Amino acid sequence: MSGLRNIENLLDTRRHILEKSAFGVCRQVGEWMGINPERIRLYFIYASFITFGSPVILYLVMAFWLNIRRYMNGGDEKILSE
Repeated sequence: MSGLRNIENLLDTRRHILEKSAFGVCRQVGEWMGINPERIRLYFIYASFITFGSPVILYLVMAFWLNIRRYMNGGDEKILSE
């Protein structure tokens, strides 16, 4: 039983890391639009299912653009939301 709990804790930790760091696209779009980032994530998931995953390409382009912008600004912006 303790092995199962260790696996659950590991997966839970990785899930939180992914939610915090997934390039910050949903957080940034939420700040620009004044919408809760959790809603943006849900809309993204719904749109991905409806359109068979094509929003993933848009998400990756936005993530690339945000990372380039961070490098151009000297890396002052945090990658992980605290």
